[in-house]
Order: sequence, then C-alpha cells, then structure tokens
Amino acid sequence: MGRITTRHPVVKITLGEEQHRRSDTLAVEEPLEIRVGGSPLAVTMRTPGHDVELAAGFLVSEGVISHAGEFRSAIHCGGPGFEGATGGNTYNVLEVTLAPGVAPPAPDLARNFYTTSSCGLCGKASIEAVETVSAYEVAGDDMTMDAATLARFPETLRANQVVFDKTGGLHAAALFDARTGELLVTREDVGRHNAVDKVVGWAALNDRLPLRGTVLQVSGRASFELVQKAVMAGIPMLAAVSAPSSLAVELAESSGLTLVGFLRGRSMNVYSRADRVLVPAPVA
Repeated sequence: MGRITTRHPVVKITLGEEQHRRSDTLAVEEPLEIRVGGSPLAVTMRTPGHDVELAAGFLVSEGVISHAGEFRSAIHCGGPGFEGATGGNTYNVLEVTLAPGVAPPAPDLARNFYTTSSCGLCGKASIEAVETVSAYEVAGDDMTMDAATLARFPETLRANQVVFDKTGGLHAAALFDARTGELLVTREDVGRHNAVDKVVGWAALNDRLPLRGTVLQVSGRASFELVQKAVMAGIPMLAAVSAPSSLAVELAESSGLTLVGFLRGRSMNVYSRADRVLVPAPVA
C-alpha cells in the first residue's frame, strides 16, 4: 500500500506575528488505474488505502457486479507510467479478476483518461449514460430512521476521520445501521466519490449487498453520482452535511431514496421520501 500522508515544509504566516517555517502534513493524492481482465477500465485520483474496496465499489456503482460472488480477486501490479524511480511496484495499478461467467465491462464503460478527485463523472457523455439500472430497488425498503439518532451521525463520522485530523484535507463516508444507529464502517479519501466507493466495496466484499436498512452519511455535499452509488448498492437513505444538487434530488425522488441535506446540529432538510424520518411531536 502506498503512503496515506506525507510531510512538506511551509511558511506559517500569522498577521501581527513573526512568520516561521514548519512542516505540514498533507493527504497523499495518487492515481489508481483499475484493470479488469487485463484491460484498463478507469483511472481515478485517490488516497492510497482500501484500494480493493475502491475497485469493488466502483464496479458495483457501474453495474458490473452486484454481489461478492462476482468479484474473484484483485492484486496490485506495476504498469507503464506508474513505476517508481527504481521501477518497482508503486501500488498504483490494480488488476481485478471477475468470477467465471461474469460478463466483463462493456467497452464503452472504459474511461481512458484521468478523472479528478473532485469529479468521478468527468468524461461521461451524457446524464443518460450515468443512470445505470440498479440490481436493487430502494423505493420498497420499509426502513425508518429516528431524526434524533440521524442528527448524531455527522458527529460520529467526524470523530472517526483519523486522517482528516492530521491533514484537514479528506472527504469521508460512513455507513450506519438504521435500526440500531450502529456505525458499520468509515472510509476517507481525497475524492468524495472514492470514499463512498470504498464503503460500498467493503459491503460488497463482505457479502452485505444490498444494503437495506442502512444510512450512508457523507461529509460534504450530495451530488448526483453519490445518490446513484447509494441506489446501486441498495442503500435507502443518503445524508449529507451540506447541500444536494438539483439533479441529486431528481434522482432521489425517481428512485425512492430518502435524501437528507444540511444535516447539522438539530436541523436537517429532507428532500425526498421524508416519511422515513421519524420526528417526535413538538412539546406543547
């Protein structure tokens, strides 16, 4: 596995005080090329770590696989343009092998370019190309979530952002059990879409798909692609500390997913399927 953080000298300036030099901790951002059956599928900029989960989650999000039995193995290998100074394995190429009988990704799915860590959809020809048909249906999930418990999720997520504490430069995603409020898994990455793929990949590799009765909590905004990833994994509720986009709301409504935004302190906005969020009656 590659580095997760690195150190770099900076000049610290504080108005009214003497400037001084110090060392700062940075989150590492490096390319990961995902190959399936020897063919390049995608390159994404990510924070090294949990790369197999990232690849598995990406394949779920793109509709290539839908359960653990379809993902056979994955191994890091070197590749042109990714070797270090000594020509060794820099762990920036991941070769995935699907189970026998699983159809390989369609040729038009391959993204032969670098996607940025802030936009996993760059290069998609159209919105229609992103709206992959999910193997799971979330509209019929009868889960409900107590609003008071839901309001605690951002704080729990923040408390588990270990690398963010060192760098201040990572997004995070966490999965919670809606019935018990239990934190199931947390993942961090420079890309918000990668953090979600790592969570979904964790579930896929542990044979937990579809993720019925769960809540996906993210540290930033709720974009269209995050809603799509939740739907593809069978997650019925997505909560974000910031705003959703208009397209995210449209997809949530059409899919029957509960979308919560501006989840901060004691307040939240519910943009779709508000019937799943249980709110006690106001005290007279």
